[in-house]
Amino acid sequence: MSLPMLSGEPHVITAGAAVLGEALDAQAVPRTAVDWRPPLPGTEDDLARVLADPRRAAANARAVDRLTSARPLLAGVRPAGEALDLPPGTFLHAGPPIGWEHASGPMRGALIGAVLLEGLAGDAGEAEELLAAGRVRLEPCHHHRAVGPMAGVVSPSMWMFEVRDAEHGGTAYCSLNEGLGRVLRYGAYGPEVIGRLRWMGEVLGPALAAALELTGPLDLRSLIAQALQMGDELHNRNRAATSLLVRELAPALVEAAGGRAAEVLRFAGGNDHFFLNAGMAACKVSADAARDVPGSTLVVAMARNGTDFGVQVSGLGDRWFTGPAGVPDGLYLGAYGPADANPDIGDSTITETAGLGGFAMAAAPAIVRFVGGDVAEAAAATRSMYEITLAEHPAYQIPGLGFRGTPVGVDVTLVARTGLLPTVNTGIAGRVAGTGQVGAGLVSPPASAFTAALAALAREAPIR
Repeated sequence: MSLPMLSGEPHVITAGAAVLGEALDAQAVPRTAVDWRPPLPGTEDDLARVLADPRRAAANARAVDRLTSARPLLAGVRPAGEALDLPPGTFLHAGPPIGWEHASGPMRGALIGAVLLEGLAGDAGEAEELLAAGRVRLEPCHHHRAVGPMAGVVSPSMWMFEVRDAEHGGTAYCSLNEGLGRVLRYGAYGPEVIGRLRWMGEVLGPALAAALELTGPLDLRSLIAQALQMGDELHNRNRAATSLLVRELAPALVEAAGGRAAEVLRFAGGNDHFFLNAGMAACKVSADAARDVPGSTLVVAMARNGTDFGVQVSGLGDRWFTGPAGVPDGLYLGAYGPADANPDIGDSTITETAGLGGFAMAAAPAIVRFVGGDVAEAAAATRSMYEITLAEHPAYQIPGLGFRGTPVGVDVTLVARTGLLPTVNTGIAGRVAGTGQVGAGLVSPPASAFTAALAALAREAPIR
């Protein structure tokens, strides 16, 4: 009696330390490498408990279906005070909750600028005293169905994109994009920053609102899908998406804005990131549709405040699970370098949460010229994200991967099992208040945020 396993040439499967496979390669032994990694340290018991939860599979299927079936429409542009019922003296910020005493330089700079914009202080020193004394209220954007890029500071007079989900009925908001460089969201608050924000409130916001009344709601899901086919990844590259949005709005802006149409179109068309904020609100309303599914391990928010990185999970309500924000590794502007960089900041990781940004870099090979690395690394980053996500987005497809859907639906259990962390590409803010943008790059979130969420899921899983 012969055994097939012993009668033919051996074929070896290797896992773990690379040196084992290299030794076989040196002997010309055929092998298949398996990219296996042990789970994150200390997560074994929690993983076993959560994976045994009988609710998990159905709950995740429901949550990811709601996320991917959302149909975000750009419905209007409104002042934050009106849209969010934001009273004077209340300011929103990016990321998990934080107070002035723990706020980073760019967060402090943006808050100072917002206080000046609202006329609550006469100069930066007076604004800082007001903030340090706690005489204003600080709350996360996410607690108000909103998101904000970088520092994410929103004050009542700022105008917001309003995005509605035509499928599930939710609404989300994001401020208007100022452009790059010395801008409020990067912590700058000089006269040119405040002057630009006043113009946005007096001219840009009302013009966009009037134009959308003429066009009716715009299908952001469709624009995002088209932009992915044109080389955007919708976080740090929005050139195609901005062009598509301006094309949709231009005729109505000419009709609605009268003599101000040219300056509005010049501002929007000259700002390649103009679409980013509308796209962020689209991702927020999509992720919010997946919230509050008992037993689901799906991540519905990833956000940073310049000090902490935090996640929220569908099955765990509004609780935040946090770890220290890391400093991005990337390309720097001018004479700036890593010593000038603040830890990661912003709500714009809502794009990765919804399957875009760092998860879609294979669609945007030119992004590497902005954040560093090379084209092969961008494609590899996207491919690795399929290992920690629950689905492929049916509408958001990547031509370079054979029109495969972007990886979407980060699963806390898959992060713990593989040790892989979400890929995030991001702008880099200067650590000193008032500096502005100093670069752009890639950053990995802290594993502790995901392991803390896993532990909370394990505590709430039913005992079998």
